[in-house]
Amino acid sequence: MPTAKPKTIDEYIAKFPADVQHALEQIRIAIRAAAPMAEETISYDMPTFNVNGSYLIYFAAWKKHIALYPVSAAIADSLKDELSSYKGTKGSVHLPLDKPMPLDLIAKIVAWRLGEQSQS
Repeated sequence: MPTAKPKTIDEYIAKFPADVQHALEQIRIAIRAAAPMAEETISYDMPTFNVNGSYLIYFAAWKKHIALYPVSAAIADSLKDELSSYKGTKGSVHLPLDKPMPLDLIAKIVAWRLGEQSQS
């Protein structure tokens, strides 16, 4: 039986085991603190924060990590040293579930994204 797609971030988080829920909630709180004006929604079946109708950042839980999207080339260059210990793909950073969530780094990524949005 297929599971219903989440309509809210609360519904998204609730479908994971307790330890993953805790990590997701930490990320949510860090994003909310860095961008209190952002609106929560679900887009592409992932928790999403929008500012002024444009997406700011997405996050999603996977088997062994939580990914943040987007992490632009400019962010990757600016935060190269801090991101060097994390895997990722072009446009994402993977935060391992077996390590504490880097909340300061998440806040920096969100601040960078806010700056990118304000320039566009």
